[in-house]
Amino acid sequence: MRGWVFALAVALAALLNGQADADTRRYAAFVADSNTGEILHSRLADARRYPASLTKMMTLYLLFEAIEQGELDLADTLTASRIAASQQPSNLNLSAGDTLSVETAIRALIIKSANDVAVIVAEELAGTERAFAVEMTARARELGLSNTTFRNASGLPNSRQVTTARDMARLTLALRRDFPQYMPYFAERSFTYNNRTYRSHNNLVGRVDGVDGMKTGYIRASGFNIATTAQRGDRSLVAVVMGGPTAAYRDSHAEQLLEAAFRSLNNREALIMAAQTLSPRLNPIREQDLLATHIASLDLAQPVAQGDGESLPALRVEISDDLGPPPAIERNPETVARTNAGSWSVQVGAYADAAAAQARLETIRDMSGDRLANAALATPRFATNGRVLYRARFTGVDAANARRVCAQLAAVNESCFAVAPGG
Repeated sequence: MRGWVFALAVALAALLNGQADADTRRYAAFVADSNTGEILHSRLADARRYPASLTKMMTLYLLFEAIEQGELDLADTLTASRIAASQQPSNLNLSAGDTLSVETAIRALIIKSANDVAVIVAEELAGTERAFAVEMTARARELGLSNTTFRNASGLPNSRQVTTARDMARLTLALRRDFPQYMPYFAERSFTYNNRTYRSHNNLVGRVDGVDGMKTGYIRASGFNIATTAQRGDRSLVAVVMGGPTAAYRDSHAEQLLEAAFRSLNNREALIMAAQTLSPRLNPIREQDLLATHIASLDLAQPVAQGDGESLPALRVEISDDLGPPPAIERNPETVARTNAGSWSVQVGAYADAAAAQARLETIRDMSGDRLANAALATPRFATNGRVLYRARFTGVDAANARRVCAQLAAVNESCFAVAPGG
């Protein structure tokens, strides 16, 4: 099949500094290429989490929308109500009747993460915060945030206000796509209101090369969250980390996820060149094994399990093959019948580390729903070209199901081969 594409997952890792461990009940992480939408790392990305002040990105989205529609102007004045002035910190410590401009409100939401200002905006746009939350949720659905529900404009604790890391990445990208003219606000490090200067909670801006936004958040139930964007040359990333045990851990983890993703993208050309040296054409499993060897020989850190709280992301590398399909093999019908009756396997990668192979199996099992629920996870070790590699295989699968799983994964450009008994 001309244009045959397969994906090879490469685990890139290094341990984070510090001794705090992410709480997996709150932790989630997601990294994607902003230009292509390609997922570079995903761990518990669809698990329900509390957004905390990442909520304010949706408040800002609706505020920017109102400005663009002519309902408000940056210079317009907003007034604090009694309800707005009663909001818990973080806030500007406003009193009822205090005023601020729309532009100051934008800075207060982004930089100070002011809860009182979030309520002022909600009341200005919808009359009440509750009505505004309904609008937030409706707009979220239109933007594809299918697992997000808002109950307030600030992110203050509410057990029914939930989201996912993937949805927060979608919202981050929607803000950049729909309102690029307001993105400079997210890169500002401070603002002044009533002769007091407030500094940004986003410590990655100005510290990590290319980071230009977006938002941090914290409540006790959520842990420390961050959604951030970064641009280096023509490469652009979005990264979300949720559930950090400390702000320093969250920042360090987000930074290392971004650095690893950029390194991975920089290595893509080398990986493609390595694939192109594989001639004549090999059978898919053998080729996958050799590619893993090539990748392991690159200047990459020793891999650990993909996506655990202390690891860096794996890159799904797509390598195009314009050489056409491998030649058909004629098989004896009796042999085919015996093979179909046996125990097949599904191989989804080959890795230089058993933990990485195991983590890949867990990720694919989650993607495949019930099809692989009863399959065993195996990481058989083998040697090639003087290196030890580990195949990531689901075993104990019947032939029909193996093919269905691979068809399902191929549809989303994930690497998969159905392996006959004895293969």
